[in-house]
Amino acid sequence: MPAAGRLAWVLVLCGLTAGLAVLRVLETPTLVEQSLAAALAVTLALGLAVRSGAHVPLALVLAVLIAVSAVAIEWPPLLAGAAVATGVLAACLAVLGTRPAPTLPAVVLEVLLALLVATAGALGVAGFAAEIDAERYDYMVLGLSLVATLALVHRLGGGLHALGRGGLALAVAAVLLLLVVLVYTAALTRYGSPELVGQVRTALGWTREHLGGVPHPAEVLVGIPALAWGVSLRARRRQGWWACAFGTAATAHVAGDLAGGGGTLRGIVLGVLYATVLGLLLGFALIGLERLRTAKDRRHGRTPPVAPGAEPPRLHPLH
Repeated sequence: MPAAGRLAWVLVLCGLTAGLAVLRVLETPTLVEQSLAAALAVTLALGLAVRSGAHVPLALVLAVLIAVSAVAIEWPPLLAGAAVATGVLAACLAVLGTRPAPTLPAVVLEVLLALLVATAGALGVAGFAAEIDAERYDYMVLGLSLVATLALVHRLGGGLHALGRGGLALAVAAVLLLLVVLVYTAALTRYGSPELVGQVRTALGWTREHLGGVPHPAEVLVGIPALAWGVSLRARRRQGWWACAFGTAATAHVAGDLAGGGGTLRGIVLGVLYATVLGLLLGFALIGLERLRTAKDRRHGRTPPVAPGAEPPRLHPLH
């Protein structure tokens, strides 16, 4: 994609996002909002196809076919499918659009940019006005986004063999932690005792009343720390891509924050803000531990990891 095309893509993405944000507070025909959401889905598909090095014409044809058909036919399952696809595209692009971050301020910037891209996807998802079960949507988008991102970073991260035993153990631990968080949250609300469920709801109500929003556990414990650590690690090792892939636990949830119409806009924004602050603190701790381990290896005469080659600019294909 030439420089003019990349600039046009950014302007279109920002314009569509701003338009959908304005339509959230204005009374307009549903068709208008759905049309903007369809255009945003196509724009995200183009960006992800270019960034991942996929077949751009094929990606565009599929995206246009699904988005336009959903808006034109207005069949609920097709609208829901288009909404899910938009969430997955935004969650994956938010992660793949990051750059290596050698300093902590750069880490913060990369995490914030990723969450902004995911927020654009959330506006697109809401714009389709599909009848969606928010909980099922969250699980579906997270699962699809994580699988897709892991597949895309397989080559970028040097394959599974490049992880080594330590890296593979961390990846398995991240998967298990994510599963525990999701399963425990679902089980607590469905199968917990009435007293326990009541206490949890009371605590959540108190948090919303006094703090304005509730951070999502998957974002705080897995998504944002993994993304922060990953972009920092990529400045020294290409294996950092594997950590970044688990950032979809944050970007996928943010991309679905407006699905189902649950919660107020203020509560959603504050919840993401709290999750970002807490997740970054955990991410900084991981970065510090990893740097201490690297320094220890050097003191013991072990060969330091070979610095990766420079990654392409943000809007260029990764390979």
